[in-house]
Amino acid sequence: MSNRVVITGMGIISALGHCPETILRSFKNDQVCFRRSRHDPEIVISPVCGFDVKAYTGRFKNLRYLNPGFQFALAAAVAAVENAGIDKACLDLAGLFAGVGPNLDLEKELVAIKNGQLDDSALNALWMLRFLPNTGASAISQVLGIHGENLTIATACSASLQAIGQAYRKIKHGYLDVAMAGGGDSRLSSGGILAYRKAQALCMVNGTPDTASRPFDESRNGFVPGEGGAFFVLENIAHARQRGAHIYAEICGYSATMDGYAMTAPRPDGKFARLAIQNVLREANILPEQIDYVSAHGTGTQLNDQVEADVIADVFGGRTPYVIGLKSWIGHVSAACGAVELGLNLVLLGNELLPAIRNLKHPCRSDVAFVNKTMAFAAEHVLIENFGFGGQNAALVIRKWKS
Repeated sequence: MSNRVVITGMGIISALGHCPETILRSFKNDQVCFRRSRHDPEIVISPVCGFDVKAYTGRFKNLRYLNPGFQFALAAAVAAVENAGIDKACLDLAGLFAGVGPNLDLEKELVAIKNGQLDDSALNALWMLRFLPNTGASAISQVLGIHGENLTIATACSASLQAIGQAYRKIKHGYLDVAMAGGGDSRLSSGGILAYRKAQALCMVNGTPDTASRPFDESRNGFVPGEGGAFFVLENIAHARQRGAHIYAEICGYSATMDGYAMTAPRPDGKFARLAIQNVLREANILPEQIDYVSAHGTGTQLNDQVEADVIADVFGGRTPYVIGLKSWIGHVSAACGAVELGLNLVLLGNELLPAIRNLKHPCRSDVAFVNKTMAFAAEHVLIENFGFGGQNAALVIRKWKS
């Protein structure tokens, strides 16, 4: 059995806005939200502004156990269900697939560590829930009444794209009719900033904050950490048509591989990143020349961007599709970047817009069609790429829905 899988609902919490209309306006007006971190003024961050999870959930006693990433995921999931217009009966046995990252907000949670000992009196009785990876999914299940097959994925920066891919596979092969998939993350705490600064992965300020993120530019020197979340309602096409659902796009293929090379650096020859892309094109049953644009991982780090650019040039040969870099607009949302970037791509597809890679002045390769000016563009097939610490590679192909 092989079912076609479509996206019928989406919810996005991002630094560009919390709804498609605001996000589109931000793209058109070149509005971003980059600022210096209060924890480390040498570091630029891209926070979500004007967010209150209670606006999405109302009264929910377990909110106190949700770290910021889980809150973004929960809010996005609630928004996706409302956007899809799907009823509780359909959600009862739906699947739930979440991409998550670690809670690095250590200074807030563990405030009294002395000589390796925790001050128990200062800790909430169930403080560990803010660190368990499946707490976010548990909250989504409680709020939305989802009881079907589920999976929490914590594969670094490819986590939420892999969560979406796993949901797609379960529906494609007939295990589920409906699934919720996405993720949420935030690394803007002092613990998160410290962790990535120690790893020498962050952009050091060299000018104004909005020029810090420079994917694929020769002058890039690290990524800008961001935060946010996105969730989607996925359905097999027969189920979606039966209930008269609005369809945003079809998921045509998914692939994931591992480098097995290093903990933080990509494999220099890009062998298994390339394999992930080749595999997803094969599953989608499309040729490289049918991809209209690539939504690249594009972190702004020296190694990642060069390897990714080389892989794109190799896979697509002499004619590369357009390449965009959404992290130049929202920062790096870590485990949630695949979900948030999928949401942004759905907005772009629906409005026939292709945004520039911000601050790209001197591309690291001249034979890759990096977009350096926002333009109107009608696309059909989009390739989304995410690569993460630990050598994680993930790729997804979506097709704009045509009724």
